[in-house]
This record gives sequence, structure tokens and C-alpha cells, in this order.
Amino acid sequence: MNIRQSYKSIEQQLLNRYPQGVAPGGISVDDLLQLRIQNTYNTHLDIAKTMATRMRRDMAIYDQDASKFTQSLGCWSGFHAQQMVKSVKRMKGTLQGCYVYLSGWMVAGLRNKFGHLPDQSMHEKTSVPELVQEIYMSLRQADEVALCDLFTELKSAKESGDDRQIEQAITAIDTFESHVVPIIADIDAGFGNVHATYLLSKKLIEAGACCIQIENQVSDAKQCGHQDGKVTVPREDFIEKLRAVRMAFEELGVDDGVIVARTDSLGAGLTQKIPVSTEAGDLASEYTKWLETTEINDINPLKEGDIAIQLGGKLVKPVRLPNGLYKFKANTGRQRVIEDCISSLTEGGADMLWIETATPDVKVIGDMVDEIRTVVPDAKLTYNNSPSFNWTLNLRGQVRDDWIASGKIDADEYPEGLELMSARFDDTELGIETDTRLRNFQTDIAAKAGVFHNLITLPTFHMTAKFTDDLSRGYFGDDKMMAYVNTIQREEIRNSVSAVKHQHEVGSDIGDSFKEMVGGERALKAGGHKNTMSQFSNVA
Repeated sequence: MNIRQSYKSIEQQLLNRYPQGVAPGGISVDDLLQLRIQNTYNTHLDIAKTMATRMRRDMAIYDQDASKFTQSLGCWSGFHAQQMVKSVKRMKGTLQGCYVYLSGWMVAGLRNKFGHLPDQSMHEKTSVPELVQEIYMSLRQADEVALCDLFTELKSAKESGDDRQIEQAITAIDTFESHVVPIIADIDAGFGNVHATYLLSKKLIEAGACCIQIENQVSDAKQCGHQDGKVTVPREDFIEKLRAVRMAFEELGVDDGVIVARTDSLGAGLTQKIPVSTEAGDLASEYTKWLETTEINDINPLKEGDIAIQLGGKLVKPVRLPNGLYKFKANTGRQRVIEDCISSLTEGGADMLWIETATPDVKVIGDMVDEIRTVVPDAKLTYNNSPSFNWTLNLRGQVRDDWIASGKIDADEYPEGLELMSARFDDTELGIETDTRLRNFQTDIAAKAGVFHNLITLPTFHMTAKFTDDLSRGYFGDDKMMAYVNTIQREEIRNSVSAVKHQHEVGSDIGDSFKEMVGGERALKAGGHKNTMSQFSNVA
């Protein structure tokens, strides 16, 4: 999506102001033109508006063709996001369908002034919009670096006097695709009451977020979606949080802002409070009907401090833990998820759903979505392809179970449980079929379970750990410099990873260009013949 004016349009505007081609101070109109175009967005609120419209367009495309799903990786720094986006653009030639996910887990674990902490909303709430801001600064800098290179080519074409080369260079500038892509930003459970959620949402949107994801856990008892002890809020409370986010979008003029309503009910067996019901079938009664209760009678009378409610025509005591939390009936998570999703879409105004699951199973998720779609036919999901799943173990187990059920194998042909993870199964028929399902998982879940957006929450956390471990073991071990060269540098060069020219990557050529704009021949530039970056061209 390119909202920028064309080269010649901006050139004409500048020449209308400065007919002689020179601005006050002797500044060249050509230089001003370059700066105007390199600055792909004036404010990050402009980014939020543009990216929200892009997401809406992508959602409409997906509704017509489920193979057109979108993807993202969770990034915990601007540089991670920049390198992901540049890699996708280099590989595909376009950033269509590529987003960035901002994980609250990684902010808590890696961007936290209180130290490395678990995913329990114990990080400063301002650290989330600060990371959105940082990511967009990095993506805009990637634009600036790339466009500066294109203007260098244009300058060479003009110096040569070749009109065809000049037109090609201008076309390359006009058709340049920005590295700025949508961010789905995790606001956890809203960091407090509805007003706090609204205020933080505004900060996220002002930083550039076009999509905010919020979950139905209790703010002060928030847990990671893949850990125990999760406590959900009544649906009325969650709807108010959704309204708070929507009001923030509307106030700031982001009409197409996208809200992802996440439900943790599949793995949450507790609630903090019992909502007040005013009539049968309202949101409160549909929530409380799932409480675990005991009937009040002579054998089980009310005692001091007990709470009683009328439920299903009977006076009952909800089961309450010593901490005051209430328990849901066992094995009711699936039904609660479906009801959560329907109420979030129909009464909360959410645009998409997130169902946090215990295992990556296309059929399990698809069956729930089928039920949701009986009420909301175009319901769409964002799905967490989480590193908390042992993907190899889970999918090998699914293949084994499917083959046993179909009669293809006997139960003793492959072991059950953790042993399935063994490397000795990698090249077996089961291992090969598992790898095929892994390659197809996102496509399958998009087509069969309404998943518009596939993301991995924590990939750059694990990637950083893995590659730092690889390099450290080699460098501090026997390989020494060979570890760095073989693990990193050769691969960067031969795969045309732009960061191998690290000076250029962080803007040294932008600096040289600007110095030349203001100083001409007096400019002290870094890109002279002694610049070592010329060693890193791909000659593979």
C-alpha cells in the first residue's frame, strides 16, 4: 500500500514554492524532494490509520479466499522486526500478508525495568507503547536507507544524462514498497480498570498500533496463557474493556482500528466474581451457569460466611477457594469459549478472536469455530502457533492416533508419550508425515478453522537464545573465529542479508547524503575508499 505522492508531484509542489530550484540558505530542491520522500510517514498516528485500513482490506480478501491468510513473528526489538520484514520483502518481493506481533510475554521477560519476569503484567504499562514506537522507528529507518540508495542511483543517472535511466530510477522510487507493516499489539488484560485500558490503548495507537489484542483474564491475576491458575472475568466486564479500546480508536480518528478479543477460558477454571443476573438468559446467568456448586439442604446447610445463589431453580453454594475465587465445573471450557467468542463479537464489537489452546489441533479449533459461525458467519481468528507447544511431540502423537484409529498401524508400532520425540523417528514414515503436517499447519488452520492471522509469539526469544548458544559454544570452544565466520558471516553474505553491511544498515549512507546536502564538497563522509563495507557483496 503506497499512500505517498509521486516524485514528480512533490517536485512540482516544491518548484511552485522555489521556481529557481533553490530554497533559502541555498538548499537544493532536489535535496528537499529526497528528504520528503524518505520520510514515509509524518506521525505514527498516520501509520495506525493506514495500517488499520490495510488490515481491513486483508480481512476482506481472506473472507473471499482463505488461502490469503496473514502471518507475523513476535519481535522484542525494533531491529528484530526490521530484519524480519526485510527478509520477507527480499524473499517474496512484497510485504503483502506480513505483520509484526508485539508480545506482552516478551515485554515482561525481556524489556522490563524490573528484570526478567513471567507473563503476569508485572512490567510497566508504558513499555508496550514504547516498543511499538521503537519498531516503527526501525521500519521507517529501513525505508530511509533503501530510498536513499534509490536516490543515489537517480543522482548517478542524472549525472550520466541518460533519460531512460532517470525515468527508471524515478519509477523505482515511486513504486517503492514501505517496510512499515501492521502491528498486532498485546495489551494483556488491560492493565487495570476500563479507564486505564482506554488510556493505555490511546498510547498504543499514538505509537502506531492499528490492532490491539486484549484477553478476558483478571488484570491483577493475569497468567501466561500456557500456565495454570488463570482467572477469567464475567463477560460484561470484558465487553466494557472492548468498548474502552474501541473508544480510544474512535477518539483518535482510527476508524478502521482492529480489536482482537482473546479468551483463555479453555484453560481457565476460576473466576474472581459472580456477576449480577437480572433475567434468565442474560450474560450474567450464561456465565454463572458453569459454576461448580453444591445444593443447599439439611446435610449441606448454609454456614457462617457462605454465599448462596439461585441457579437452575435451586438454591446452591458456589464452590469457593480459600483465596475467594470461584471454581467452574470441570470440562466446561469449550462451551465457555464458544459463548465468550460470540458475546465478544456480537456485544463487544470485537473484530477477531483469539482462542488460547492447550495443543495445536486443527480439528479441535475448527469444531469450535464452526459453532461460533452458526451465530457469526464471518468470525475470524488470530491463532498463536506457540513455542509453548512441543510441536514435534504433539503432531507425532496426532499422526499416531489417526493411524491407529484408521487401522493403518497397531498401537505398539510406535511408542506413546515423550519417547515419540526421539530423533530415531525423524526419518520414519511417521516422522515424515509429521513434518508434512507442520508445513501445512498454517494453511490447514486458515482453511478449516477460520484463522486469518497466524503468529508465533516468542520466536525471536528462542532464536536469540539458540544462535547465541551456537556462536558461544564454537567461539569459546575449538573453532574460535571459524565459529563466527561459518555460523554467521558467510551465511549473511551468501544469502544477501543486508545487515552484513552493518554500517550501511544503521544509516551511514544516509548520514553521508545529508552531510553532502548541507555541506557540499566540505562534507566529511564515512563512505570513502577506506570503508570496509565494500568487502561484503554477494559473489556466490
